[in-house]
Amino acid sequence: MRKNRLSCSVAICWVALLLAGPAAAQISEWKTLIQEASTLYRQGQYDRAVVVAKKALELAEREGGPDDPAVVVSLRFLGELYKVRGEYAVAERLYKRSLAILEKALGPEHSALAPALNNLAELYQAQGQHAAAEPLEKRSLAIREKVLGPDHPDVAQSLNNLAGLYRAQGQYATAEPLSKRALAIYEKTLGPDHPAVATALNNLAELYRAQGRYAAAEPLSERALAIREKVLGPEHPDVANSLNNLAELYDAQGQYAAAEPLYRRSLAIHEKVVGPDHPNVATALNNLAALYQAQGQYAAAEPLHKRSLAISEKVLGPNHPDVAASLNNLALLYATQGRYAVAEPLHKRSLAIIEKALGPDHPDVATSLNNLAGLYRAQGQYAAAEPLYKRSLAIREKALGPNHPAVATALYNLAELYTMTGKTEEAKELRDRAAKIRKLTR
Repeated sequence: MRKNRLSCSVAICWVALLLAGPAAAQISEWKTLIQEASTLYRQGQYDRAVVVAKKALELAEREGGPDDPAVVVSLRFLGELYKVRGEYAVAERLYKRSLAILEKALGPEHSALAPALNNLAELYQAQGQHAAAEPLEKRSLAIREKVLGPDHPDVAQSLNNLAGLYRAQGQYATAEPLSKRALAIYEKTLGPDHPAVATALNNLAELYRAQGRYAAAEPLSERALAIREKVLGPEHPDVANSLNNLAELYDAQGQYAAAEPLYRRSLAIHEKVVGPDHPNVATALNNLAALYQAQGQYAAAEPLHKRSLAISEKVLGPNHPDVAASLNNLALLYATQGRYAVAEPLHKRSLAIIEKALGPDHPDVATSLNNLAGLYRAQGQYAAAEPLYKRSLAIREKALGPNHPAVATALYNLAELYTMTGKTEEAKELRDRAAKIRKLTR
């Protein structure tokens, strides 16, 4: 599930406070357009939302000029829409223009720059460009600490964002104190039952889950769910997200009977709140399908994977990264059943989409290469599998660093191939290196 999206209500309040001059006469019309676009956004109608958001931007530029505060908000919102649609280059231009206007108008250390920096950092992170994202997140944090003080909730948000960036790179020891500090700030300033506390608990739980520290993660996920149910009500989308996260925790431990009702309830909430064709529904369907697949219930999993794929293609278009993920998941289902001829074109299409959308060196490309290599290995096509495994390993080392858990997985997979082909010495070297990485990241 996506997080930290632009809050249009907050954005509108900010503009209402700052707006002056020619745009003031048109603020009501602009707000109406932004609110309409925001509603379409929540409903997953991204194409229609873009059309309305463009109208809002054009109105703001025409009435207030190119540097008007309403232009800034319109640019950020439109950038978010393009990011969700997977059009990262367009989103980047919009985010950068928004940031440039703010820096020119307010100076380089105004607190309003922090969320704009975060938007751009998240865009880079979505593309696996962690080195580009990190200085932006750090600058956002530094601005907020200086302007707002070390215990402000916005500082906690920046800490959470930076921790998430480190977690994605497998830098768990660096991420943990940031997540803990964010949680402590939220609890101190907002109280123990605030939704922001639930978010911080969830993020810390996800960090522990990534490390296999399930006993530490479980009470955090349970508390996050309890807070959200109490404060937001039992059918809020954030409750659905907490249910999904707790289910994934049980799923990872093989506690399928505990996970299934949580996945089902999460799916039901999303279907009720946003309708049957929303990307959040596609994600929930995929997770439930994966649970059935893990238990060998292939007949139950297949229609869920297919429906997830159909939703993503309909809402996001045929070349979106989420479509690639759905194709990959369906291909894995078929491969598990030995239906290799059906799985192969799905894997290949998934890989092609990911390479085009995210570039040839993105970690998700490495995952697709790994899965296609696994398909060939399962069929004894070792010569076809080896270069894919090697490229997958190289991408992960470059994008994530030499000691990331995903690198260890790639090493193990290549080692297994070498064992099958009689390259025992090479296999041992790879396994030894993978074991060292796993030891480091525990």
